[in-house]
Amino acid sequence: MKSIKSHFEIHRRFRNGILLLAILIFLFLIALYLYPGSVNNSNNFEELAKFQIEIDSLKEEVIKKKKSYKLRPFNPNFITDYKGYTLGMSTEELDRLYAYRKNNKWINSVSEFKNVTGVSDSLLAVISPLFKFPDWVKKNKGSNSNKKSKYPAKSFAQKGDLNVVTSSELQEVIGVPDFIAERIIKHRNNLEGFISDLQLKDVRGLYENQRNKILALYTVKTKKDIERININKASVKELMEVPYFDFETALDIKDFIEENNGISDFKELGKIEGFSLEKIDRIALYLILN
Repeated sequence: MKSIKSHFEIHRRFRNGILLLAILIFLFLIALYLYPGSVNNSNNFEELAKFQIEIDSLKEEVIKKKKSYKLRPFNPNFITDYKGYTLGMSTEELDRLYAYRKNNKWINSVSEFKNVTGVSDSLLAVISPLFKFPDWVKKNKGSNSNKKSKYPAKSFAQKGDLNVVTSSELQEVIGVPDFIAERIIKHRNNLEGFISDLQLKDVRGLYENQRNKILALYTVKTKKDIERININKASVKELMEVPYFDFETALDIKDFIEENNGISDFKELGKIEGFSLEKIDRIALYLILN
């Protein structure tokens, strides 16, 4: 027992040190209790006031930027999610716009924007003054009032040949933008010449009203002779000769025809997974069923 007791004994010097430490801690706690505001509160208030001023200035700057952003003219064909949000458009309205643009179609008027997106008249009245369309769109609009007199109906003999018309003629006579005119010529070259006016539909960015203007003055006159392919008997190699078919498409068509013992209507190709009937009227120009 004596050895255990000696183990817990503390020397007098340590006892005095512990007592002094306890007294200091006690006095420190009393000081904190009596003087809780020992930190300079006035300095804190000054710092908080400066911080609040900085926050207010940042808020004002954000508001100014937001106002200036809303007032900036823009092309409605390139509205982003954030831009649409600031304009007050719903996600459904934006989705309609994106789906329309995904098909390489362009909005060229306020009325067309409303028809595509379905925005309310009240919102349209607010945002439509900010719409900014390309200069060539404005020129085309200015010529719409004289469309009938400028592009009178012509007979086949009176029309120019769509297979020999130049890019400059399309720009000068019809008013087609230069990059669209170049696409028409490039597409014609890829096909080795148009065999039907319908093939103008495949030119990306060429709108229906522009296509109608072209066809009012031009049509396919000189065209190469092609041997139309019997789709029910054609090989994969023969199907690949159709400008609209690649190897995989031709292979899918061949397999589908063999599985169904032939087809009696080109629209049956729409049953093939991934096959679009959008161009079926142009595809049929190169094919026969029997």
